[in-house]
Amino acid sequence: MSFLLPALLRPALLGAALLAAGVALAQQPQMDLERVRISAGMYQIDAQVAATPEQRQVGLMFRKEMPQSEGMVFVFEQPAPQCFWMKNTLIPLSAAFVADDGRIVNIEDMKPQTTDNHCSAEPVRYVLEMNQGWFAKKNIKKGFKLGGPLFDARR
Repeated sequence: MSFLLPALLRPALLGAALLAAGVALAQQPQMDLERVRISAGMYQIDAQVAATPEQRQVGLMFRKEMPQSEGMVFVFEQPAPQCFWMKNTLIPLSAAFVADDGRIVNIEDMKPQTTDNHCSAEPVRYVLEMNQGWFAKKNIKKGFKLGGPLFDARR
């Protein structure tokens, strides 16, 4: 004897199955995003670009390491107050909140696996995450201007 699900339950079960599959897939770090070069004075950053809501939501979650000259830049549609946290993020990071012209508004150090909010001091379109301490080691502080195609187009 076969068991047939009522027609009304099938879409709900399918949705739950897809959600469960998506959660399993989301446990992997995203490594294949588009990349952009960002200059910080004499330093060059190879940054992955998180431009869609889904890419921004995953960010650097589940990474166990990141090369020192790499980072991730989060690109938003328009300047707005931005807040980040570190749920499911395994490595300590520093986040530079960046205005349209490449000016760093503020930099926040963030501890792994926490839900503490780290927010921009003013509305920004970009957030650049690097290994924690990268900005401090390079003497890059609030007010410093980053360069590259993301910021050049906005000037």
